[in-house]
Amino acid sequence: MASYSCRSREELCLEREKLLARYEELKKENLKLDMSRGKPSKLQLDLVSDMLEVLTDPAQCQIEGNDCRNYGDLAGLKCAREYWADVLGCKPEQTFVGGNASLSLMHDLIARAYTHGLNDSPKPWCQEEKRKFLCPSPGYDRHFRITELYGFEMIVIPMTPDGPDMNMVEELVQDPAVKGIWCVPKYSNPQGYSYSEETVDRFANLKPAAPDFVIMWDNAYCVHEFDGVFEPFRDIISLCAEAGRPNMVYEFASTSKITFPGAGISVMASSEENIAYQLKLISVQTISYDKINQLRHVKYLKNREHTIELMKRHATIMAPKFEMVLWILRHQLTNKGIAHWHHPKGGYFVCVAAMPGTAKRTLELCKQAGVTLTEAGATYPYGIDPQDSMIRIAPSLPPVEELEKAMHVLCTSLRLAAIEKILE
Repeated sequence: MASYSCRSREELCLEREKLLARYEELKKENLKLDMSRGKPSKLQLDLVSDMLEVLTDPAQCQIEGNDCRNYGDLAGLKCAREYWADVLGCKPEQTFVGGNASLSLMHDLIARAYTHGLNDSPKPWCQEEKRKFLCPSPGYDRHFRITELYGFEMIVIPMTPDGPDMNMVEELVQDPAVKGIWCVPKYSNPQGYSYSEETVDRFANLKPAAPDFVIMWDNAYCVHEFDGVFEPFRDIISLCAEAGRPNMVYEFASTSKITFPGAGISVMASSEENIAYQLKLISVQTISYDKINQLRHVKYLKNREHTIELMKRHATIMAPKFEMVLWILRHQLTNKGIAHWHHPKGGYFVCVAAMPGTAKRTLELCKQAGVTLTEAGATYPYGIDPQDSMIRIAPSLPPVEELEKAMHVLCTSLRLAAIEKILE
C-alpha cells in the first residue's frame, strides 16, 4: 500500500472515515491508561518484595564495626560503595551513595555548582554573566527542568543512533559559557540508543574552554537489558582520567528500576578529588543517608553479576510489553510514510518520530480516548519540540492486555493526525 503522501485526496478521505469509525469504537472502551512515565509494574515490584525480609534482626545492622541505624558514613556504607563500584566499573573511593533518587543527586550537584562552584570552578556559576548547557534531544525532561530552573540557556544537540552529534558538541564547548552537557549513554531516554565507542572516546577527550565544564553522565539503564544478553559499558571516569581531565565527569545511577523506585539507593561517581570536594558541601546538608536501606540492598543485590541475573527476571516481564508495542507499530504504521522508530534492546521507552506537526494532535486524540502519554515537547528543552514530532511511549506499567488497547488508540490517533495534516 502506498504511503499517505502518495495517495489521492479521495483515498485519504476514505481512509479517514474508516479510522474515525475505529477511533469511536476505541473510545467506547472507556480506557483510563496512564503511560506518561516509565514506572515499573506491580509484577516487577512484587518480584523484588522479598527484599523487605532481608533485615529482620537488629543485630544484622552491625556491619563494618558500625551500627548502620546510627549517624555516620556520609559517603555511604563501605559495602554499598563497593557494590556500586562493581556495577559501574569504577573504584569504591570514587563513589558517593545517596537516597532513592539519582535525580536528587544530579539536581543538588548543579545547585551546589550554582552557589559554590565545582572543584575546578574559578567562581560559582551564579556569578557567571552567561550560563549555557548542552542538551542532547530528544532527551530526559527532568534533566532539562534542572538547568532551566537555574537559568541556563539550553542548547539542543541532535541525537543520532551513535549518541549526540559530537561535531556540534566539540565545536560548542569552545565557548567558555558552556558549562556542561546532559548524557544518558546506555539505552537513552527516550530513543533507546546506546553511545558508540567512538562517541564515548570523544566525550573523554573533550577539550572544553570552561575549566569547570561537566559531563552529567546519567547511566540510568546500565543493567537494564530486556532483549538479549547484558552489554558491558566502558568506564567514563577512567577514560576521562586517562585523557587528562579526571574531574570533568560525574556519573549517576540508581536501583529505581531494579528494586523499588520509591525506596532504592542511588550513586554519584567521579574522581576521588571531586567526591572529597562534594563531601565537604554535602556534610552541611545531611549527616548521612539511609544506611539501613543501603545494607538491605547490598545484602539483596550482592554484586553486579547477581544484579544482572535479577534483571533477566525483570526482562521476562518487560520484553513481552516491548514486543507488543513494536509489533503494533510495525503492523499499523509500516509503509504509511508517517512515522519511524528505533527498536531498543533495553531501557524503558520507545520513541516514535511522527510526521512533523502531528505529535500534539496525536496526543490530544489519545487523551480523548482515555490514554495519557508523555506531554508533547517534553523531550526537548523548554518543552518545545521544534518539529512537533516526538512521541514517547512508556510500556512498563500497564499489563500487556491494556497496553495492546493503548497502542491501538495511539496508532489510530497518529494516522488520523497525519491525514488531517496532509489534507490541510
